[in-house]
Amino acid sequence: MKQQPTTDLIAFPSQATKDVLTPILREGARQMLVAAIEAEVQEWVEQRAAHRDESGHQLVVRNGFHPPRTIQSGIGDIEIRKPRAHDRRCDDQHEVFISKILPPYLRRTRAIEELIPWLYLKGISTGDFPEALQALFGPSGTGLSATTVTRMIRIWQDEHAAWTKRSLADKHYVYVWADGIHFNIRLEDESNRKQCILLIMGATTDGKKELIAVLDGYRESEQSWLELLRDVQRRGLTEPPKLAVADGALGFWAALPKVWPTTRAQRCWVHKTANILNKLPKSMQPKAKARIHDIWQAETRAVAERAFDSFVEDFQAKYPKATECLEKDRETLLTFYDFPAEHWKHLRTTNPIESTFATVRLRHRKTKGNGSRAACLAMVFKLARSAEKRWRRLNGHDLIPDVIRCVHFIDGIRKAAA
Repeated sequence: MKQQPTTDLIAFPSQATKDVLTPILREGARQMLVAAIEAEVQEWVEQRAAHRDESGHQLVVRNGFHPPRTIQSGIGDIEIRKPRAHDRRCDDQHEVFISKILPPYLRRTRAIEELIPWLYLKGISTGDFPEALQALFGPSGTGLSATTVTRMIRIWQDEHAAWTKRSLADKHYVYVWADGIHFNIRLEDESNRKQCILLIMGATTDGKKELIAVLDGYRESEQSWLELLRDVQRRGLTEPPKLAVADGALGFWAALPKVWPTTRAQRCWVHKTANILNKLPKSMQPKAKARIHDIWQAETRAVAERAFDSFVEDFQAKYPKATECLEKDRETLLTFYDFPAEHWKHLRTTNPIESTFATVRLRHRKTKGNGSRAACLAMVFKLARSAEKRWRRLNGHDLIPDVIRCVHFIDGIRKAAA
């Protein structure tokens, strides 16, 4: 018997097939939104019910509806008629009702607003946004033109400018991670095509990770890091962190003691491992990587020191540059042993920053560089702020008060008071 072609067994939906569920969900969402805004305006009016004229009539009343407004959402366009309130009191008492649920000029939901930087991240150019969004959201996606996206990038730039001026007086970061992300800029002149964006994130006293600063620096120079660290200090971050984690960028380590002299240093083991392996032949790299792993995964400092010495002894004769690269940062590579073992996972590397910006680097390679330094900085800032919402708290965050009080930890274990 002749086998039936595979394609004949697949029931492809016809173009005439209708999506019954989406209109139902959209109408349900519309009704819930209308009810919520109606309750909001009614509460606002009732709170001012005591204000009456000489005839006893309320001075603050409902007054019909505003013209219909269309909101773009993930389930399509939702048309809303927002209730209107009228305040007939004199000028010094007059108020205007502003909905917190549906503020003025809102035209699309936050989900779509956050989607745009991620599409940009994946390599979609501004000219391709309408087509991409229409594929995701149907006809409701066509309202986002290239001009609209460009305007949003300018808004992100304004947001970054305001964010970099915010007060940090109420902040205390126990740990900080620092790194520089390098980019090529396509549309700048030759002397301005190399961009290094400096980033600092920190762990608060309750273990939450937060983005502290994003700066367009000049390479990873000491001067650029000094400007960044002094800026956050001037804005109120006067309490120095207990530990700073970074790669081997000499600029950061030179700047750190000039601003936070009491902050201890921890070198990133991932970057250090890569630097050592670059000085070894490929045939030796797997073995060397396993030996390095034995150092920073050791349960105690004593075991790590023995593994350290063993690596140097075995590789020094043939590969002195590799062992020199390891030995010169011995102390700062093992600092984490003086902090709670629950925190080691977070303190041994700059992964909190690296993992966030791995996808930024991916987009950068796909698009062969950003168009301008300002657009690149805005993109990095927006993506970092979006990723910040999903950052996980530190393991063992209940031990942070002990770190703040400078409780002594030996091999990650709290030392009992004498």
